[in-house]
Amino acid sequence: MKLFFSPTSPFVRKVRICAIELGVENQLELTASNAFAEDGLREVNPLSKVPALLLDDGGVLYDSPVLCEYVDHLGGGGLFPPAGTARWTALRRQALGDGICDAALRQVLEGRRAEGDQHQDEIDRQALAVRAGLEALEAEADSLSSDRMTIGEITVACALGYLDLRFSHQDWRIGRPMLTAWFATISNRPSIQSTKP
Repeated sequence: MKLFFSPTSPFVRKVRICAIELGVENQLELTASNAFAEDGLREVNPLSKVPALLLDDGGVLYDSPVLCEYVDHLGGGGLFPPAGTARWTALRRQALGDGICDAALRQVLEGRRAEGDQHQDEIDRQALAVRAGLEALEAEADSLSSDRMTIGEITVACALGYLDLRFSHQDWRIGRPMLTAWFATISNRPSIQSTKP
């Protein structure tokens, strides 16, 4: 199977961490792709976004939530809790982490526009979404696991790592001691270390 990826994408990183945690990373052949260039990615994913997975039978899956569930299936499960409160918590945390990544990415893309073409109101709106998401995570950081990760913890770790990559000048750790401590612990996991951009 070919995993179309960009080394800095937090969404790709999420899929890769799932594969490593489940011991199926050797089934994924990493294929570098640029979502902003016409390099064949659109033939795999009509949205021209990574991650996308070309299956051995020629089928295609895309978007990180779908790919993570597929990888979880390949690896025998465990990252997505069964039906009940734990599942909804993990899925909500996945959505929150993905939302933080989306908002951060929108800030990055807006900041790449020419000086006169940037929309500061959009940058500010997305920055507020990131801050609000971080505050929500700080409020529940004591219940984030560092031993047995679910898709929720994986996605949150990817979001925080992406903020470190793109917004190191705006330290998200300030005023968030519990989330900082959790991330310091989770960052020692081999799956987190080996996928760091």
